[in-house]
Amino acid sequence: MRAIVLMLPVLFLLGMAIWWALPKGNLEPQNVTIAYATPAAMPQGSLKVYHLGHSLVGRDIPAMLAQLAGSDHRYDSQLGWGTSLREHWYPDVPIAGFETENAHPHFRPATEAIGSGEYDAVILTEMVDLRAAIRYHKSAKYLSKWAELARQSSADTQVFLYETWPRLDDPQGWLPRVNADLSALWEKKVLLPDLKNAPNRPIYVIPAGQVMARLIEQVDARGGIPGLSTREDLFSRTETGEIDPIHLSDIGNYLVALTHYAVLYQRSPVGLPYELLRADGTSANAVPANTAHLMQETVWSTVTSYPKTGIPQ
Repeated sequence: MRAIVLMLPVLFLLGMAIWWALPKGNLEPQNVTIAYATPAAMPQGSLKVYHLGHSLVGRDIPAMLAQLAGSDHRYDSQLGWGTSLREHWYPDVPIAGFETENAHPHFRPATEAIGSGEYDAVILTEMVDLRAAIRYHKSAKYLSKWAELARQSSADTQVFLYETWPRLDDPQGWLPRVNADLSALWEKKVLLPDLKNAPNRPIYVIPAGQVMARLIEQVDARGGIPGLSTREDLFSRTETGEIDPIHLSDIGNYLVALTHYAVLYQRSPVGLPYELLRADGTSANAVPANTAHLMQETVWSTVTSYPKTGIPQ
């Protein structure tokens, strides 16, 4: 009996440790369904958008989005190299590549920007590899911190989580990782715990990884299409011509910009321009018109079949 009594504090502390390690969100399926049953507010005009992230946001995706959305679309950003949401949260934590990535007219410090309440949409994303971010950078906690800052600053700001992708050379396989990570990691470990904080103002999802996966499945099934022979064409190349397994080519950036447009504006991207400029004003490489049309259709079919985008189903 004495041994049991002595063990009680240890068992209590162990139980508390396990409790704190578990996601605190309200994850019951019915509550998730209820939270996302109401679509996001339909934009009434051009949006002012803030992007927080890293090189998988980059300069070109926001610039392409602005071209797709029209001249009244406005945006700002804060970026780094492989930067987690946690690292962005603390001003005294050095951010790799900060000066390089933010040397452009659209930079605005994240805390100031999101805390201003001036944005219609705040887009957040997490570092890659996502498993490491969850384990070492407390992704759910810091996603909620940024989301709460946006919510407290404005009753109208909508918050979005930008789903990215793993490395193309992932040992588990790129497509299997993208397909599995949406539910197992992006949703359960990062997104849904926030529902406890704001069940009536959920964070919506920009499912770029899913769009890429659905397009790649079509490319593979057809043995390639004009301008997009293999999945590697969505990714950039190094100066020596080797595939960069994580960063996108102009074609990949265009696909992700289309996905942002479709979710944020709740409009089909079919028929939008496909010959765009990079952020530096140079012409981006473009696919033929029929391939651009397929990309646009794939975006719309993907985002409208996933309720967490906030688009009416």
